[in-house]
Amino acid sequence: MSIQYEEEQNIFHLKAGGMSYAMQVVRGKYLAHLYWGRGIRSYEGSRSLIQKERVLEANPESGDKSFSLGTLPQEYPQYGNGDFRSCAFCVRDEAGSRISSLSYQGYKIEKGKPGLPGLPASFGKEPEAETLRIHLRDEAAGLDVFLLYSVFEKENVIARSVCFENRSQKELMLEKMMSMSLDIRESDFDVLTLYGAHNNERNPDRRPLKSGTIQIESLRGVSSPQQSPFMALLRKGTKEDQGEVFAANFVYSGNFQALAQADSFGNTRFQMGMNPWNGEWLLEPGESFWTPEVLLVYSDKGLNGMSHTFHRFIRNHLIRSPYGKQERPILINSWEAAYFDFTEEKLLALAGKAKEAGIELFVLDDGWFGKRNDESCSLGDWYENREKLPLGLHSLEQKIHSMGMQFGLWVEPEMISEDSDLYRAHPDYVLHTEGRPYTYGRRQLVLDLSRQEVCNYVLDAMEKVLSLAGIDYIKWDMNRHLTDVGSAFLPSKRQGEVFHRYVLGLYWILERLTANHPEVLFESCSSGGGRFDAGMLYYMPQTWCSDNTDPVCRIGIQYATSLIYPPVAMGAHVSASPSHQTGRISPLSTRGNVAMSANFGYELDLTKCTEGELLEISEQVRFYKEIRNTVQKGAFYRLENPFEGNTAAWEFVSEDGREVLAFRFTVLCRPNAPVEILKLQGLDEEARYQNAKTGEIYGGDELMYSGISIPPEEGDYRSGCFRFWRV
Repeated sequence: MSIQYEEEQNIFHLKAGGMSYAMQVVRGKYLAHLYWGRGIRSYEGSRSLIQKERVLEANPESGDKSFSLGTLPQEYPQYGNGDFRSCAFCVRDEAGSRISSLSYQGYKIEKGKPGLPGLPASFGKEPEAETLRIHLRDEAAGLDVFLLYSVFEKENVIARSVCFENRSQKELMLEKMMSMSLDIRESDFDVLTLYGAHNNERNPDRRPLKSGTIQIESLRGVSSPQQSPFMALLRKGTKEDQGEVFAANFVYSGNFQALAQADSFGNTRFQMGMNPWNGEWLLEPGESFWTPEVLLVYSDKGLNGMSHTFHRFIRNHLIRSPYGKQERPILINSWEAAYFDFTEEKLLALAGKAKEAGIELFVLDDGWFGKRNDESCSLGDWYENREKLPLGLHSLEQKIHSMGMQFGLWVEPEMISEDSDLYRAHPDYVLHTEGRPYTYGRRQLVLDLSRQEVCNYVLDAMEKVLSLAGIDYIKWDMNRHLTDVGSAFLPSKRQGEVFHRYVLGLYWILERLTANHPEVLFESCSSGGGRFDAGMLYYMPQTWCSDNTDPVCRIGIQYATSLIYPPVAMGAHVSASPSHQTGRISPLSTRGNVAMSANFGYELDLTKCTEGELLEISEQVRFYKEIRNTVQKGAFYRLENPFEGNTAAWEFVSEDGREVLAFRFTVLCRPNAPVEILKLQGLDEEARYQNAKTGEIYGGDELMYSGISIPPEEGDYRSGCFRFWRV
């Protein structure tokens, strides 16, 4: 059993893979956190809770100065009765009171993993998962709170979410509703987060947790490139292959908040959920509210162990598209080859060169619809631009398919241009606050997906797009964040719901569109990796990792993204040199090796490549087809950190362990440099491995502990690929 309940001591012991998570009902009322860490056979109470009098700490029970909620390690702390740390939820009643007092009511254990209404969530059937539902109640407010813990038997994963139910006859206003909160009776941790910006997504930030709070958040309406909805607590000294990691990742695509708070008594409060700023929800009598899900992952094998768990879990229990189990095609995208300036003839010439190179999917990017010749117009007008494509998309698609290639299309359905037929007909569709001027981003506005009629329009428009031609792939973009957030169609007391209602509207659209078209490969994008989160991966099995395709920049972006997400989820393209983003000149071989380390494609004008470049591209395509199964489905190891030096390296091991593939990159050439060593990981110590290039054979232990000599090369931005077969 994954979930055990010890009735005499009121202890819940959750066992997921190789980890344990224990809680206890204290004094028949309070739910306390006991332990989260390496798996143990049973929890007998050795880590007992010890309460002592603390001056200035409040006591909820008269006459007992030793008991305080401010020092009790809690599972879902409330506000107003003695715990002065960050609360997990806050509810305001009609009298204006925000004080809560939850008491334990009971529990229920269910087989399998339930879904969450209107939200993406992990999935697992019996016997893969088991779910504990703990019932808490605030009698004075008439509020029931249900804490859900879904335990995955073979993975070090627990999925947490919360359901609020209004059992009173009055309205309740939810002002804060974290999906996860727990108190750890230690605070000597480092906190790891990922920060960035457009073209510079996901840089690791590791800092010590001291007294006070480390908090990250997004208020942009999306998960954002500025901060990823991920936070991990690391034991001191934790590295890639050793040490303990306690990680949380949010399955949500909107505003979020995550924090680690160290108190004065050496305890850590760890929380993640929707951002409470402008994130209220009015709960009418009889109504329920479900929070998005947080995935809790434990590793006692360092950051690589954490990543392996996330990668397997996302592939097997979060991505539901049929493409989650299928090899992804190699594509050519028209954007950097043509931008808005193209004709059918130009596109077919590009596709012809791509076909000659062995590329499998042709993607027509922005500019094919309305009167779209630049970014100033036509968003919302999802009909063919017959000036550019006189014969329409169907003609182009048929010619692409006749070449033996698949056909894909770019869309940006959440946006609207003022210069569009849609805006002229429905200016009310714009997300805005009445009486306030518009704020622009990329010369465009946002559709109000908090309104059902707008969601209906977007869904209908996308269904019509998919009926225009035989479309195999959709790139779903979003190129600005939410401003002027408000709705003329909601009462004043519900204006705080608009951010979340927008996300729910998006999920409503994606749920129906992807279910109606399981044969279509969907890729999400938000000016690159600006909405790279687990919520989007539930609907779309891959995400464009960054608009920055410069290989040196991409090494760091892909390295850090792999902390959470598998390489198969990352879109990565070979683009032109000099780079359109940085102006850097880099070898085609390095551009190829970086992009081949993820979901592979091209984004450059093949008709302008030299014969030598086209031959090299053909060889890259041929080689990726050989290694594709290992890259997209194998175990991934980070070997050398680009954020710590001049080199980077990573490795793939196939599912059956037969193929080993390592890529190594050197950024700047150093004169008279020493010979460097690369040590592999994840091999069978007793097995023998043959170098696919030289035929030399080595033991798995030798390759891991002695390593491979890397001779210096001349020139900057160099890379190498090492391939071995187990013999």
